[in-house]
Amino acid sequence: MDSEPSLSCAVPRAILFDFYGTLTSACTRGPAHARVPRLLGCDPAEYFAVLETSFYPRCRGTYGDALETMRWVADELGVRVTPGRLRAAQAARLTAVRADTRLRPEAVPVLWALRRTGVRLAVVSDCAWELPEIMRALPIDHLIDVKVYSVHVGQSKPHPRMYLTACERLGVEPAESVFVGDGGSRELTGAQALGMRAIRLAAPDLAEHLQYASDDAFTGETAASLAEAAVLATAAQAVAV
Repeated sequence: MDSEPSLSCAVPRAILFDFYGTLTSACTRGPAHARVPRLLGCDPAEYFAVLETSFYPRCRGTYGDALETMRWVADELGVRVTPGRLRAAQAARLTAVRADTRLRPEAVPVLWALRRTGVRLAVVSDCAWELPEIMRALPIDHLIDVKVYSVHVGQSKPHPRMYLTACERLGVEPAESVFVGDGGSRELTGAQALGMRAIRLAAPDLAEHLQYASDDAFTGETAASLAEAAVLATAAQAVAV
């Protein structure tokens, strides 16, 4: 007998959010970043080129902690700096990344509304050492049940460990979860490969977002705002049997 669509519905127990470009507005490097190469005594263009080519290894913690990573950057640039200037350069980088990190105006109300429904929430982010430090001061910090940072996990999306770590800490299965993200790091197809439902945030401001490894193969659900993504994510879906 041919199978027929079931009328049963699946409501997610958890929603996993990307951070940059999803819970934040589009990210671009602001003027504060210019202070870092000045402190290192190197050419700014060469400094930013090293950042571009080393994004994923840095986000996996390949070069050590924040200060050791900045020392690696200096070595790559062929510059020698005192320990004091190295610390100052890393502090300047933290200040610059913090200045670039602007939550979407709807982020707090959307997360509050989701928590009131009983849905568990996680952030799953490809990031260097700055985000764990910055997150503590953001108004969404206490609204997120679990935070999974690539620099702590030692892997980056779309590696399964990023998603599975969040699910394990939330106490849910991937099939009970929804992933919401702008599509960097091929995160959407990575989530789908584990049986998660995935929703791309395609907000207008993301045309200028600093993004790596765009998820061009993704053809699933799309939302124009974080609020719309939350509505889609919590909507029950028919399950085919």
